[in-house]
This record gives sequence, structure tokens and C-alpha cells, in this order.
Amino acid sequence: MTTTTSELPEPFDLRSHNTASDKISELLRLFPEIRTEGGKLDFDRLKLALGESVDVGRERYGMNWPGKADCFKTIQAPSMGTLRPCREESVNFDTTENLIIEGDNLEVLKLLQKSYLGKVKMIYIDPPYNTGNDFIYPDNYSESLNTYLQYTGQVDDEGRKFGSNTEADGRFHSKWMNMMYPRLYLASNLLREDGVIFISIDDAEFSNLRKLMDEIFGEENFLGSIVWKHTAQSKNDEKHFSRHYNSIVVFGKTQDIHRFQFERTESDNVAYSNPDNDPKGLWRSGDVRSPHRRENLRFTIKSPGGNDIAPPENGWRWSRETVAEKIAKKEIVFSSNETRIIRKIYLVEQEGRTPENLWLPEFCDTTRVANSELKAIFPEYDSPPFDTPKPCLLIRRMIQLASPADDDIVLDFFSGSGSTAQAVIEQNMMDHGNRNFILVQLPEKTTDDKLPTISDITKERVRRVIEKIQGEQNDAQKKRQGMLNLEDESENKNEQKLDLGFRVFKLAQSNFNAWNSSVEHDSAKVERQLDLHIDHIRDNRTPEDILYELLLKSGFPLTTPVEQQTIEGKTVYSIAGGALMICLDGNLTLELIRAIAELKPERVVFLDEGFAGNDQLKANAVQTFKTKGVASFRTV
Repeated sequence: MTTTTSELPEPFDLRSHNTASDKISELLRLFPEIRTEGGKLDFDRLKLALGESVDVGRERYGMNWPGKADCFKTIQAPSMGTLRPCREESVNFDTTENLIIEGDNLEVLKLLQKSYLGKVKMIYIDPPYNTGNDFIYPDNYSESLNTYLQYTGQVDDEGRKFGSNTEADGRFHSKWMNMMYPRLYLASNLLREDGVIFISIDDAEFSNLRKLMDEIFGEENFLGSIVWKHTAQSKNDEKHFSRHYNSIVVFGKTQDIHRFQFERTESDNVAYSNPDNDPKGLWRSGDVRSPHRRENLRFTIKSPGGNDIAPPENGWRWSRETVAEKIAKKEIVFSSNETRIIRKIYLVEQEGRTPENLWLPEFCDTTRVANSELKAIFPEYDSPPFDTPKPCLLIRRMIQLASPADDDIVLDFFSGSGSTAQAVIEQNMMDHGNRNFILVQLPEKTTDDKLPTISDITKERVRRVIEKIQGEQNDAQKKRQGMLNLEDESENKNEQKLDLGFRVFKLAQSNFNAWNSSVEHDSAKVERQLDLHIDHIRDNRTPEDILYELLLKSGFPLTTPVEQQTIEGKTVYSIAGGALMICLDGNLTLELIRAIAELKPERVVFLDEGFAGNDQLKANAVQTFKTKGVASFRTV
């Protein structure tokens, strides 16, 4: 029996999300007339559609550098890697929503595109500052996965090394920008429409970072630059100035960002009083001047005693009618000599405090405190096992501004020692939040046998923080149980349930051997490709490895609930309440296919080898699923 292509299931796409395809689809949605016969874009038609909005001049404002064009090729090149689960290094793998991913962050960001597109509320990164020695990057960043696999010893020495960036190199700044641009571009896709990104940086690359961010996020989405005074110690060995601050550049994904506010403290309210027994309560005086000169706001106000009060140079903040209304409501009062007006700002109307862009040590700690925090976690070390940690309070301040709600995701793809994870857990403890973190860290080599890579430091730090909190919770629970009567035991049910765990995933080659169409026309090499096509699952890969690759590349988060079921004697994975069903059995049957179809999942994925070359069974599966309304049936 001959089976046509339309009767066969679609092949499963093992590539990461195609970001360029999204942009093209959006353009075609807005301008369908620019589609060519071959399905490509006609930019001449786009220019006609946009008219004078298109800048066709040779000289235009913008930023360029050697390698920028290759950055876009890097962004558009899909990843063929995967993230393999590592239960033995995880904590509470089956219940936690937190992730620690070991791998090159460029590849990981590509792999996260399908599953986490538009889902991250806050990103904080502390990237290499490009000082000349702290910069780990692939020399050929367009071959990131191969470079990473060689660096971590997963392949032979055909890949390229990671190394440092030195000023002796003629492309010192360009290399840093080539490293950062694709990562920032991909990270912007992951942010929610109301998402915010914070980036720590020093003077070496501040101006270049700002220009990169203006281009990727749009300068209209620049929210501010925070000056963080990270030390109180003077450095007498500095040549010109003792450097006491770093910057934190802040951008929003869009302008749909909630107002930033900190909770008010008693010190924030010291200026408020109620000298006139105003029934609305405590108040302080506020500025009455218009921020910009407006002639229509330059009018004289007459006091109750008949005095004329002249306007300030720019005019009043309000129109004549609004001033009269506020005077009637006693929201504007007059000074005792009736020479000026006093605007009342009521404490009851102040929901919070607008943050300043200067953050001092007493507000968010210093690098010395950060080192002390790490030393307390690793007391067996004479000095902290990581050189440049950030204080948890600093990151918590950012979380307080950008993620005041529950269920937000906080991403850090230069995670270093793991300060961000600790900050998320601590902030959840403080405000009973339910935020989750995703950390990504390159397994950069250290000189420590116990913690041989920085990613090992990350995992061990978070593991110890969790153990400490769990110990404190257990002690507190025992103490309460000793104090409570049995009938009061219900009080414990209202306790906060923190997510004290993390799932570890590691970047690796896809679980499936991909067909290489560019292989040389050599009989031995072609024969090898044929063998890989027949037995296309890599050695030593587990069903769980395969499951999570299919989840990730189907667009499901790595923490999606997975239920293992037995159907017709076969193991079947039900994902997200049956939205996706996956069977990795090597011997599929028509009874199994019919049973799964009866459950009416949205999508079904089987291993191609499960059909054992039986095209008739494949065709029957296609028709069975189509009859039951299954939207997608794919094989891999």
C-alpha cells in the first residue's frame, strides 16, 4: 500500500523558536500587500505603504560597530540543543517552579523562547564589565553550542575556546557589544509587556550599553539609571578618582509599566503634620509652580484679605478654575501674611514613595556586605568562593519596584553566585509573595576542587540557603507545636508555603541525531548519516531527557505539571492536564492510538521509531486523531 505525504504525521520541529519568523508574521499582518509570490517581503512596497515615515537618507543617527551584522545572524540561527534535567543536583524537583540552568546563556535564551515568550516580569543581570580579565565569551560567537560543548568536554577539540577580552585586541569594545547584543535582544522577547530589566554596569561600557538598550528596547522605554554607592571605603591606590559607585540601567519592555513605589516608612512621613486640624489628616506643603512656562497659567490670585499674589515665572501648576476649586476645598490655603499660597499634599493620598535614583549603602548594602553574606553561607572558606557577588538587599529593592505581585518570574542569565535566587526567596518571605526565579550560569572553571565551576557555586549557594530556611522553619514549627493545644493545630494551616527548591537543567546537544544534509559525498560519512537516521536517539539519553526536550520545543515551561499514565500497557505522559500527550514507546499499537484519541488532547507526539516502519499504522493514526479533533499530531 502506498501512503501519501498528507496521510503521514508532521515531523516534530527540534529547532528553537524562530524570532525572525515572528517579526515577518507581524509585518505581513500589518501590511499584507508586501508579500511577494515566493512568500518573502518586498521592501519597496513597504516603503510605499509607509510613505514619508521611511528614512532613505545615507546619513542617519544610529550605532554601528564591527560584527553588528553578524549579531543578527546569531540571533536568527536556531539552537539545536536541549536542556537535560538533572534530578540528583536539584532540590524538590517534582514540586518546585524555580530553575537553575547550567549552560551558555545565548543558547539557553534561544531554547527558552518558545516556552517563556512574554512571561518574565523582571530581569536582573550583572554581566561582565569588560575590564579585560573578567570576560568569558566564545571567540566565534556564531558557533555558541559547539563552543560550549567543547568548553565543557562534551565533544572533542573541534570547537573553539572561551577566553578573556584584552585591551590589546583592536576590537575590545566591539567584542563586548557582539556578546551582549544577541543576549539582550533575545531577553527582550521573554519580558512581559509590563516587564522591566535592570542591568548593573560600570563606566567602562556604560555608554555603549545605553546605546544598545536604546536600539533594542527603544529609548522611549528608558526608565532611569540608578547610581548605586557600592562601597564606603576610599581606594587610595586609584590613579584619579576613588570609584564608589556603579550604575544600574533600567528599561521597560513597553511604556505599560506600573508606577514604581517603595513602601513608606516612618522617616518618609516626618514632614507631614496637621497644624490646622484639617479633617483629611496629616499634610505637607508642595510645589505650586508649573514645571514649564505657560502664559495661560500666569494669572494673579487674590487672597481673602484682598492681596494680589503674583504668579511664579513659569505660572501656576493649575488653571484659574482649578485653583478656585482647590481654595474652596481648602486644599490650597494662604500664608499668615497672605503673600503666598500653600498647596497641601495629604499623607492619606500617598500610596508609597517614589524611588530616588541614588541608592546609598544604608538602603541597599554594599559589596562588602555581599561578600559577608557569601562568607556566612560558605564558612569553611577563608574568603568567599566568588569574587564579585551582589548584596541580596540590592536585588530585593529592584524586585520591590518591578515585581510587587505574586506569581512573577524573575530571570538572571548572568547569575554568578546566585544572589538573585536568594533575593527572590527572601523577598517572598518578607511579603508572602510567590515569585519564582530562573538562573542561567556558564560552568566557568574555578580553582576549587569542591566547587569546580561557577555554576556549582550557584547551585550550592541556593541549596544551602534553602537548607537554612527549612531548618529555621522546622525549629519554629516545633516551638509552636509545643506551645499550642491540639485544638489550636488549625492555626498552622495558614502558614506561608515558600517554594524552597529548584530544578537543575544542563545545556547539551539535542537528544536526537539530526540529519546533516551538508555532509561530504563520502560513502563512509553518508553511511554514518543513514545509521544516525535509523537510530536517531543519542546514546545514554533517558525518556525524561527526551520528554523535557519535547516539552520545551512544544512551548511548555520546564515546570509544567507532567502526569505519567499507563494506557493500553504503555507509558504515556500527560502534560498540562492532557493538553499534550507524549508516548515514547518503541512499539506503538492501534489500540493505544485509539485510546489516546478518545481523551481528545490538543496535541500528540510519538517517536517515529514506535511505528517500526509501518506506514499504514501511521496513516491510521493520522485519520484517528483528525476524526477526534486533535489539532496537532507529530512524530520525532
